[in-house]
Amino acid sequence: MKAFDNTEFEVTRQKYEEEAKQKWGTTAAYAEYAEKAKGYSKTDYLSMADGLDQIMKEFSLCMNSGAGASADSAEAQSLVKKLQDYITAYYYTCTNEILSGLGQMYVADERFRKNIDKHSEGTAEFVSRAIAIYCA
Repeated sequence: MKAFDNTEFEVTRQKYEEEAKQKWGTTAAYAEYAEKAKGYSKTDYLSMADGLDQIMKEFSLCMNSGAGASADSAEAQSLVKKLQDYITAYYYTCTNEILSGLGQMYVADERFRKNIDKHSEGTAEFVSRAIAIYCA
């Protein structure tokens, strides 16, 4: 008997993995991620997602602070670097070109926007602007 039903987690993970493979399956970044992910457990995936979520929370706090409220502030730009380093460590080498595309996707894809904006309305747009400035 299972203590927890992992069905929803597995279905969701498989759905997003298939979508990513269709979109980026022929890229070097996807191959790098696939190699890293071979040894990842459910706990690893959840921990990685939590780490990204914590960075987005930091962006929200930055956006709502007096000093860091500008996407070009030192604090916001430091968070972009932190995000890029996190993605590189756990997913794939996150070049400025890839990071720029992610920043655009954070506002263009409603799923990303909704997930990021749960910290506070406008966080996804703030992250996207901060990334655009960082990558310019």
